[in-house]
Amino acid sequence: MDLKRDAEGHLADPAAWSEEVARGLARESGIELGADHWRVINAVRRFHAETGVSPSMRPLVKLLRADERDLASSIALLRLFPANPARLVARLAGLPKPDNCL
Repeated sequence: MDLKRDAEGHLADPAAWSEEVARGLARESGIELGADHWRVINAVRRFHAETGVSPSMRPLVKLLRADERDLASSIALLRLFPANPARLVARLAGLPKPDNCL
């Protein structure tokens, strides 16, 4: 995919995001997006639209407790988004890296 990205792989221009872009970014990470992935990505995009914040892991779990309770755990998120879920979710959602992520 030929998109402008920052040094950590996040979109330089969040307005360039689309579901197709998310699918391509996911493929690069070895992930095939399913319904649960989209539930998390859409929740994070809504949260960012309201707050301007890309949530790190604890806030992400707390956010998911409101509407996506079955996905609101570190274990569930690691199954969907291996290694660093909050950072990977932000990348796939077209958002900046969460402030508290390494």
